[in-house]
Amino acid sequence: MSQPKKISQHLHTSLKGKPFVSLILGCVGILLLIFLGTLSILYGASSIDAATIYQSIFHFDDGNSQHVIIRELRIPRAIAAIAVGAGLAVSGAIMQGMTKNPLADPSIMGVTAGSSFVLSLAMAILPSLPYQSLTFFSFIGAGLGAFTVFGMVALAKGGITPIRLVLAGSAITSLLTSLSTIISIRFDIAKDISFFYAGGVSSIQMHHLTFALPAIGIGLVFAILLSRSITVLSLGEDIAKGLGQNTTRIQLFGTITVLILTGAAVSIAGMIGFVGLVIPHITRFFTGLDYRFIIPCSAILGGLLLLGADIVGRMVNPPFETPVGAITAIVGVPFFLYLARKEGRTLK
Repeated sequence: MSQPKKISQHLHTSLKGKPFVSLILGCVGILLLIFLGTLSILYGASSIDAATIYQSIFHFDDGNSQHVIIRELRIPRAIAAIAVGAGLAVSGAIMQGMTKNPLADPSIMGVTAGSSFVLSLAMAILPSLPYQSLTFFSFIGAGLGAFTVFGMVALAKGGITPIRLVLAGSAITSLLTSLSTIISIRFDIAKDISFFYAGGVSSIQMHHLTFALPAIGIGLVFAILLSRSITVLSLGEDIAKGLGQNTTRIQLFGTITVLILTGAAVSIAGMIGFVGLVIPHITRFFTGLDYRFIIPCSAILGGLLLLGADIVGRMVNPPFETPVGAITAIVGVPFFLYLARKEGRTLK
């Protein structure tokens, strides 16, 4: 049997997707998003009913305080939670597929810490910086964090391995977080930067989403377009090259997509960890190893996780709110420890 035919058969055997299960998962996920989105708008310090939501959307009255709360605070908050969750989950899926590292996640690999570090620098040096410009600096920071982690590991003897990536990512994350803390204290911006440390969508308004939301949308489109190539790359570079894939180009565009998604997410919600770690593994359990199904389903489940975490955060200690990052950490840390203890170091 010829080598290309062997590779093709191996690809077909390894990537048994579950299109019907993926379709069901996607449809159920969308229905749950609608339900939780409505619940997110209804639940809060002031009681609001469904009829008021309808009136505020189709017959807005700027003199009605409940209409203003819904339009200016609760709807943008729900949209932000869905978008940020989708962006972080898809970023994690792409990183895990490209590196074959089951522990890959933007928060673990230094990407979110890089965004927060550059944001703190920008806020210290340019205190009058408009909010929309923060997304640009967040992109730069995401690139800085990723480049530093991958650069350190690539220069090490023995090359890139999943464990080295996690160790380097943890070290760089700690370093950049410490530097951000020093900057915030030195320039008296601790109160401003603390929002990015805690992670959350509680103060999001519609004008905060004008730049970040389209960026996340573009990133998700790029991810879907790359999904087939990432599927092939997830089997290993040798197999991908044997099938005629330009692995360098795939990795480049995949990295750019991760930076767009993570940079936009951090710019509006701060450092929210473990969404990109947990969701791709749950998605793969249902959909199989085909990233044409993993990426869209991860986006839906990521939005569900963050939207649910935001609602739970409001219920833990009302009327005070628990940061979303704390809720996702409660879910993510045990999951991370479970994956770290597994004997296998590659995705199965």
